[in-house]
Amino acid sequence: MKRIDLVPLWVLQLNRCINLVQTLVWLFRINRVGLLVRTPSESVWIMSDPDLNSGWVARSCTELSDLASILSRSGGAGYSLQQQADSARIFGTVRYASSSIVQRSSGGFLSWLTGGKASQLPPLDFPLPGVTVPPPLPDFVEPGKTQITTLPNGAKIASETSPGPIASIGLYVDCGSVYETPSSFGATHLLERMAFKTTRNRSQLRLVREVEAIGGSVAASGTREQMSYTYDALKTYVPEMVEVLIDSAKNPVFLDWEVSEQLKKLKTELGELSSNPQGLLLEAVHSAGYSGGLANPLIAPESAIDRLNGTILEEFIAEHYTAPRFVLAASGVEHEEFVSIAEPLLSDLPKVPRQEEPKSVYIGGEYRCQSVSPKTHIALAFEVPGGWYKEKEAMAVTVLQMLLGGGGSFSAGGPGKGMQSRLYINVLSQFPQLESFSAFNSIYNHTGLFGIQATSGPEFVSKAVDLAARELLAASTAGQVEQAQLDRAKESTKSAILMNLESKKLASEDIGRQILTYGERKPVEHFLKAIDQLTLKDIASLAEKIISSPLTLASWGNVIHVPSYESVSRKFHAK
Repeated sequence: MKRIDLVPLWVLQLNRCINLVQTLVWLFRINRVGLLVRTPSESVWIMSDPDLNSGWVARSCTELSDLASILSRSGGAGYSLQQQADSARIFGTVRYASSSIVQRSSGGFLSWLTGGKASQLPPLDFPLPGVTVPPPLPDFVEPGKTQITTLPNGAKIASETSPGPIASIGLYVDCGSVYETPSSFGATHLLERMAFKTTRNRSQLRLVREVEAIGGSVAASGTREQMSYTYDALKTYVPEMVEVLIDSAKNPVFLDWEVSEQLKKLKTELGELSSNPQGLLLEAVHSAGYSGGLANPLIAPESAIDRLNGTILEEFIAEHYTAPRFVLAASGVEHEEFVSIAEPLLSDLPKVPRQEEPKSVYIGGEYRCQSVSPKTHIALAFEVPGGWYKEKEAMAVTVLQMLLGGGGSFSAGGPGKGMQSRLYINVLSQFPQLESFSAFNSIYNHTGLFGIQATSGPEFVSKAVDLAARELLAASTAGQVEQAQLDRAKESTKSAILMNLESKKLASEDIGRQILTYGERKPVEHFLKAIDQLTLKDIASLAEKIISSPLTLASWGNVIHVPSYESVSRKFHAK
C-alpha cells in the first residue's frame, strides 16, 4: 500500500501567511498600496490606492489574500471588491513624496521575504508635503562672551550664552578644607554630603520632587579651596534651578537625623578607602608634605566623624558663606534674565570682608602605612611653586604631566590610549611587574604638587622608585626630551582643554572657579597661547625647579621593602 505523507495544517497556514506577506510587501514596493488598516470592528481590512484615490475592502483574511493576489496580477489597477466612500480620508495617504523617490527606494526590511534587493532609502532631506523645513543650523557658533555682574554686597553673577536646550548653573563658594580648624575637621566633606537636603523653605522630599519634575540633575563637590553646587536642566527652568541652588547653599537646616544618616555613610566610605589606594596616597602627600591649611584632611577622619554635628556645620557656614565669596555661574543663559532672577535671592547675604586664605607651607616629609595588601602603592611628590597665580608655570606643569603620562597596565580607554607618553614607552611597556605608573598634579592658588605614583608587588617596589627618579631627572635634563614629544604633549593638553569646555557643566565650572581665583574669567585663547609658547628649555627648567624642592614620599600596603626616605631623597638632591 502506497504511503501518503499528510502535511500538517499549521504548515499550510504558515505558507499562506508567507505568500500574503510577500504579496503585500510587493504591492507596497510598487506603490500600489498606500495604506493598510483594520477597522475598529476588527472585521474589515481596507487597502488604499494612492494614485487613483480609491480603495478596496476585505471582510476577512481570506478576502484580503484574494484581493492581494488580484492586485498583484493586475498591477494594482482596475479592480475593486467594494469601494468605501466614507474611507476617502485615508485614501490620499502616500508612502513616498514622488515617483522618482519610489524608483530609488529599497525593498524595505522585509525584502528578504520577497527576494528584493535593497538599493537606496529615500533621502532624509526630501521635504514632506505640508511640513515647513526649519532653517539649517550654522556650522560654527561663536561662543558667547562671559558677562559678570557684582552685586552691592560683593556676590558675583556670571554667565555666557551657548546654543542648545540645556542650561548648566553652578554656585561656587570660596570655602574648603583649608579653612577648617582641628575642631571642624571633616566639615567640608560632610557639607558635600548634606547638600540638597532639608532647608528652611522646603523638605528634602519636596526638593527631590521639584528636581524630578523638571528632569534636572544636581550635584555637590567639596575641594580643599572651594565648594560647588551644580544644577543641569532645560533652559526653560532656569528660575527654578537658581532658586533651588541658592536655597540649598544659603538655608540648610541640618536636621539631627539627616546629619546622623550622612555620618554613617562617611564611616562606610572610610571602610571602603582601601579599594582606592590612589585617593589615600593623594591625601597622604598633602598631610605629609604641607603644614597649614593644605595639610588638613579632605576626607573626614574617623576621629572627626565622631565629633561632627549640625552645630559645627552651622558655625562653619556662618563664618565662611558670605557674599564676597559667592559666585553664581551659568552656561547657556541670557545674562540680564539670569541677574534679574538671582539678584533678589543673593542680595541678603552678609557683606563681610573676604577672609584671607590660611597660609600653607610646603615642607616635604614621609607617610608610610602598613596594611593587609599583596601590593605596594607609592607616590613621590614635589612642590609646584606659585600655583594658579603663576599661569605660565601652571600650564607648563599640565603639559609636563601630559608629556610623562603613564597609566595602568590595562587601559579602559581602548587600544592606543596614552601609548606615546614617556612613562608608557620607557616604563610600562618594559616592566610588566608594574600594575600602574603615572604622573599626577594638584594645583592650588599659591602652590601645588607634582609627582609620580606607582603600584607593584613588594619585591619590585625598590625598582619602581628608581624608575620614577630616572624619569623625573630625565625630564629636567636638557636633550632628554625630544621636540616631537613636547609637541604631542602640547597638542594633547590643548585638545583636553577644548573638549572639556564643550560640556556646559564644565564651562560653567570654569567660569565660577576662575572668578574665585582671578576675579575674572580669562578666555581659553589666553591659556592656549601660553601652552603654544612653551619650549623644551621651559619644561626642563620647570622640572628641575620642581625636583629641587623637598621630597614627599608616601606608601601604603606592603611597605616593608619601600626604600628609606633619605635614600630616595638623595637620588634627586645629590644631582
